[in-house]
Amino acid sequence: MEGQQQVRARRRRLYRERKDILNLYDDSELVKRYRLDRGGIILITDFVRDAITSPTNRSNAISAEMKVLTTLRYLATGKMQLCNGDDMGIAQPTVSKVISQTLNALATPAFISRYIQFPTQENDIRQTQATFREIANFPGVVGAIDGTHIRIVAPKEYEAEYINRKNYHSINVQVVFDASYKILDVVANWPGSVHDSRIWSECGLKEDFERGFLPGGCHLIGDSGYPCQPWLMTPYLQPRTEEQATYNRAHKCTRCVVERGIGQLKRRFHVLHGEIRVDPVKTTKIVMVCAALHNLCKERNLQLPDGQDIDLQQDVHEDQPDEANAFRHGEARDGLLFRDHFVNLYFQPEQ
Repeated sequence: MEGQQQVRARRRRLYRERKDILNLYDDSELVKRYRLDRGGIILITDFVRDAITSPTNRSNAISAEMKVLTTLRYLATGKMQLCNGDDMGIAQPTVSKVISQTLNALATPAFISRYIQFPTQENDIRQTQATFREIANFPGVVGAIDGTHIRIVAPKEYEAEYINRKNYHSINVQVVFDASYKILDVVANWPGSVHDSRIWSECGLKEDFERGFLPGGCHLIGDSGYPCQPWLMTPYLQPRTEEQATYNRAHKCTRCVVERGIGQLKRRFHVLHGEIRVDPVKTTKIVMVCAALHNLCKERNLQLPDGQDIDLQQDVHEDQPDEANAFRHGEARDGLLFRDHFVNLYFQPEQ
């Protein structure tokens, strides 16, 4: 076995070899390993440089570029930090510090809001609606919403709250995609035991709809785990007419956007596929940063590593509440009545 001095010497040699890693690989190889091309990596590094640059002038201080690359490698592969340390020529304790420091610099409102924004300008909204309508002629859709579970190690505090209905520990993440699989909104701070409808009922996006911050005729599209509302259209559990069946078919086809979008997100950042072995607070930062980076990849037109934007979503959950019980609540009743009106308006058979 290698002695400690040999291990340190090997790491120093590997680190020296990788210091110029941006020039070592072309863009396709960088995307394969770090999910971003050279321009994207430089953009991210420049954004966080002041926050992550070492205040000392030590000759062996890790550069901002290496810190960003180490963090991107972790997010892209989901490898244990010891493995990432071996990849980058950095000791595991240093890898842990580097990833935490870089995630903290990226998981800020300034960075997240730069890449994740819900459309509020009328032109952007109409363009989003038109793109959705091209899928299955479902009018007015500005986003497809669903929840997905991100598996985590059992936390030290409130452990039982993080056990989801599939009996493993998780964060239940609410995400909204547009028709181009770009993330418009994400909520990633709820334990796995919390129902999708609870997360929706307390999120800021719902308040924006309620307060009329978006023009009339705008709505999200979601499964039956959500309450039917004028701004959140859900399917009929038991369609009774041909119009309702046609509505359901168009709804299902259009809502596939969010399932495929979550699949793309998890394929691009494999850390979201396996068990994340950090506390829930840090897991939330990882999810938010991955979501923002996903949109940056979309902005730069970077394909998934294998070039196939296929659906790998495994944790979309369709909870089926009793529609009759939901009807007793005023908010749901208004939504169900609105849905009937919507179907009569847009899904009548052609004469």
